[in-house]
Amino acid sequence: MATSSDGLFDALSVLGVIGYVLEQTRFIFLVPILKRMVNLCQVISVLLFIDAAYMAIVVAIGKLLRRTPKKVLKWESFKNDDDVELAPSSNHPMVLIQIPIFNEKEVCQLSIGAVCKLSWPLDRMIVQVLDDSTEKESQKLVRLECKKWSSEGIDIKLEVRSGRDGYKAGALTAGMKHSYAEGCDFVVIFDADFQPESDFLERTVPFLVHNPEIALVQAGWKYGNADECCMTRIQEMSLNYHFAVEQKSGSSILGFFGFNGTAGVWRIKALNEAEGWKERTIVEDMDLAVRAYLRGSKFVYLDDVKVKNELPSSFQAYRYQQHRWSCGPANLFKKMAMEIIKHQNVSLWKKAYLIYNFFFLRKIVVHIFTFVFYCLILPATVIFPEIEVPKWTTIYIPATITILNAIATPKSFYLILYWILFENVMAMHRSKGTLIGLLETSRVKEWIVTQKLGESNTLTQNLITTTSTSHYSFPERLRWREIMVGMYLFVCGYYDFVFGKTYLYIYLFLQSVAFFVVGVGYIGMSVPNNPQPQTTN
Repeated sequence: MATSSDGLFDALSVLGVIGYVLEQTRFIFLVPILKRMVNLCQVISVLLFIDAAYMAIVVAIGKLLRRTPKKVLKWESFKNDDDVELAPSSNHPMVLIQIPIFNEKEVCQLSIGAVCKLSWPLDRMIVQVLDDSTEKESQKLVRLECKKWSSEGIDIKLEVRSGRDGYKAGALTAGMKHSYAEGCDFVVIFDADFQPESDFLERTVPFLVHNPEIALVQAGWKYGNADECCMTRIQEMSLNYHFAVEQKSGSSILGFFGFNGTAGVWRIKALNEAEGWKERTIVEDMDLAVRAYLRGSKFVYLDDVKVKNELPSSFQAYRYQQHRWSCGPANLFKKMAMEIIKHQNVSLWKKAYLIYNFFFLRKIVVHIFTFVFYCLILPATVIFPEIEVPKWTTIYIPATITILNAIATPKSFYLILYWILFENVMAMHRSKGTLIGLLETSRVKEWIVTQKLGESNTLTQNLITTTSTSHYSFPERLRWREIMVGMYLFVCGYYDFVFGKTYLYIYLFLQSVAFFVVGVGYIGMSVPNNPQPQTTN
């Protein structure tokens, strides 16, 4: 009997020691570390708020003062005969229009057709289709479309490479090496799903002709499938903010912003002086923009010129796109940080803006902070009542930033809650992409063309959506990272609901549901034919 009691006493003693060790670990290590992380996140939250407020104020002042590009810069319409398409005109500069294509049979004809309908003298415009497609059907459609417009008098060149070295940057570089491109003053780039209005050149090129300091004119985007599903509406909200606030504020104050890679007109001389397209990252457009800016070029964003294009309809396509858009800038920052700092012909203010605002805060910190704070650290604080997170960090600042984002798309304001929850889910993927770019791991140069469905056949599009749902079995749709984070958030929410004294569990439950919905594949359109990742050479 005594032996049994002694054994029980020993067991209780061991449990007591373990409990004591855990309690000491909690107070000595976990609580102080979490407090420091919360304090750091509060500082970052303020920095992000200041940056967002700064951009919003710049845009607001510009609107109040009605400082449009046409009023600030010189702009004159080209004077020509009534039929600008047919009448030769020495007033119009020579323009090269490049359309890079890679297995985009659903949209390539739309883009080629829209470009060939541009209102511009036919003898002052060359359309260059850069087809790197490997699929026979895509190659055939591109070839037939080029032949069709060539027969109608359009100077259209179909250029096909034997390989896909350098991806888009490689195709654009190869296109500029042809002899007929040497006589062009400006180059316009349109991705395969972009469909410009007929007056695009008439509204953009005059800024370059009459303002020699301007190297790039960037147009805005509009979306033909924004109302297709909830995911495309949320994308529209984010992109509208990017153009209406980020691009516009950069254009207004410093004459700098990141080139969006399409729907833009470059001065070829400035492009060449900046050493042209480089293949060192998967964001060749941003790379070129930064190098041109360091050499004194200025850019202008036109918010009244918008080019129709298509948003990714499937979550997989959107995820691949966001990987490229987060990994690429982080990798470019790593490669160019010292180059920017050491550049002698750039003011300290411009260097600080590029390093801190453009790259560090908006391309790196914002992604990691959003996921780490709102999906990891903030949920963990409910288990540690010693840690108090002020309301201005959890409510006031994020609410203000969210409202600033939503204002750019008033029609979708009712989706603001969905936007918050979905953006936090995507922050996990963007954080991963950012770290891959900074650490230069195996996926750092992974390039997957964003899959598009096209708009020419709604019936076919609906058929794809209907039949592809059964294309994947339930296990194939599961995404375990999202499910694991969702479970973590749910457990923290349940703990706060049972033991906590706050209402944070409401957010935690909602956010966990968002991760679960994405985790089981019920987001966006279901599209077959998974694209295979490729890496640059």
